[in-house]
Amino acid sequence: MSTLNNLFDRFDRLDTALNRWLVNNSIALLRSCMGIVFLGFGMLKFFPGISPIEDLATRTTAVLTFGLLSGHSAMNFVAALECIIGISFLTGRFLRIGVWLMAAQMIGAMSPLILFPAELFNTPMHAPTLAAQYIIKDIILVAAGMVIAATWTGARIVAEPVTFRSSLRRRIPRIHRHLQPA
Repeated sequence: MSTLNNLFDRFDRLDTALNRWLVNNSIALLRSCMGIVFLGFGMLKFFPGISPIEDLATRTTAVLTFGLLSGHSAMNFVAALECIIGISFLTGRFLRIGVWLMAAQMIGAMSPLILFPAELFNTPMHAPTLAAQYIIKDIILVAAGMVIAATWTGARIVAEPVTFRSSLRRRIPRIHRHLQPA
């Protein structure tokens, strides 16, 4: 039994060290990864015929801008918007603006689900097409953006390590909210 306890203690030390590293680095890593994704996908849109979502993004932008932007100018607008978001996230500069632009971009990116449902769910049993799946996965980007937005004013994740054994007894970790009065 002593060997098992020793093994648990070693795992707890490793787990605690990993948790502290995640607390210290995960938000910056998340922000950087999102910056790479937005910048990469934005850059693709500058080159006609490269982005797999080009046609749908162009038509959506035309509808959402009431025809003010269409064709190549619509795609350039989306490309520039995504690149600005990506650069903001990568550098951490103008992050509030980057997050607000991302919120607007996500509304636009997900709107084809409402604007073109017959096209996006035209498979047997109305399963999402590959384009619909490409759009639906954006809910993860929205959630990640919310985490970044929650930290732009200085909010931080706090490490309160719990041993592995005690975590097996709990179902959901507690969430502490220490809000400062406005």
